[in-house]
Amino acid sequence: MTDTAPEPSTGPTPLLVLDVVGLTPRLLDHMPHLKAMAQRGSSGPLGTVLPAVTCAAQSTFLTGTPPAEHGIVGNGWYFRELGDVLLWRQHNGLVAGDKLWDAARRAHPGYTVANICWWYAMGADTDFTVTPRPVYYADGRKEPDCYTRPPALHDELTDKFGTFPLFHFWGPGADLVSSQWIIDATRHILDTRTPDLALCYLPHLDYDLQRFGPDDPRSHQAATALDAALAPLLDDARRTGRTVVALSEYGITRVSRTVDINRALRRAGLLEVHTQDGMEYLDPMASRAFAVADHQIAHIYVRRPEDLDATRDALADLDGIDQLLDDEGKKSQGLDHPRAGELVAVAEPDAWFTYYYWLDDDRAPDFAQLVEIHRKPGYDPVELFMDPKDPYVKVKAAGALARKKLGMRYRMAVVPLDPAPIRGSHGRLPDDPDDGPLILCSTPSAVSGPIEATDVKSLLLQLAGLH
Repeated sequence: MTDTAPEPSTGPTPLLVLDVVGLTPRLLDHMPHLKAMAQRGSSGPLGTVLPAVTCAAQSTFLTGTPPAEHGIVGNGWYFRELGDVLLWRQHNGLVAGDKLWDAARRAHPGYTVANICWWYAMGADTDFTVTPRPVYYADGRKEPDCYTRPPALHDELTDKFGTFPLFHFWGPGADLVSSQWIIDATRHILDTRTPDLALCYLPHLDYDLQRFGPDDPRSHQAATALDAALAPLLDDARRTGRTVVALSEYGITRVSRTVDINRALRRAGLLEVHTQDGMEYLDPMASRAFAVADHQIAHIYVRRPEDLDATRDALADLDGIDQLLDDEGKKSQGLDHPRAGELVAVAEPDAWFTYYYWLDDDRAPDFAQLVEIHRKPGYDPVELFMDPKDPYVKVKAAGALARKKLGMRYRMAVVPLDPAPIRGSHGRLPDDPDDGPLILCSTPSAVSGPIEATDVKSLLLQLAGLH
């Protein structure tokens, strides 16, 4: 019997997972680099979850479970134990379940992960983390910045690429600058840390598609611009033998009308407000029913079971609601989690839900005209615009910016109270696969047909050679 040398051990295949927000088959025709990658490799439709929004979809990709299990029922919800609506929280502890990196490390101890701006990054057990995190000064000023792990990565990225461009990440100034910074940071981390898995979130298509609609030439140009920015990162991956997966959370479709769901509940006597300094604030603890609007989905929280019928009656004839899911409806959609509303409204294809609850704009809270994602009790896409009806809006913005540069407190009250400018939305399940999300892979035959969002985790483990 002769001794045989052991086979050399091989590590996992390195992966780069690009979350290209809003990517659809229609938009891929305007993105030649990604399209070429798909043609060399493989691609297919990607099933999404209800609600088809960022936080819920990403959590499904990373846990392999629907919102009913991981608990992320939207980009935010009513925290009953706090009596408050909170959107865009950041701690990974809110996401239940076995994460992709947990499964990878069981198969390959020491597996390393970089999360560059995917959601719920803070507190996650990843090796390298970058996520937007403003500086909130004690005098009320908010300045751009990011959170990183390890902490030294913060100054390294800032010195090399500048401060994280927060005001290009969301708000009237949202544009390619933020996605370019994220791409540059990703390239740097891949080059200097070589993680086994890198997650990269690219929000650029979210902006003009909501502003102008997915079929507008400006949206097509946004797709082409993002694709050009991605080209060096894709080249890096090919050069270093890193498998690339590009996927999207949802497709954005054209909308032309709004559903003021909270105003309907208020007129029915179900929603209550309290007044301070002439401004009205939603009082969720006192309300018999109110809605947390989230694009084309609205979670309706009903305080007492005996008010369910009254709530249904108040919304029965409200134009723009396609479905009103009860317990059975939520269960059928994988949305039956305690954080969900007692009812969940789904908008018709050309409609979306506002969060507005005041009946007179003169009584609107001061945060309504600000980019204020943490104070508004619902999602407000109108934050992408400066008020077109205010002839002095740019002068006001310039004055506020001057106060900011002097280190003084300021209010950038430029957001319109009229939701009419919005032309694109998402959240409901797509009616046409060409308007839905898709998944691309640089590996031939890796994607051979439709893939469900709950199967993305296992697919990534397979591509890494760990499953």
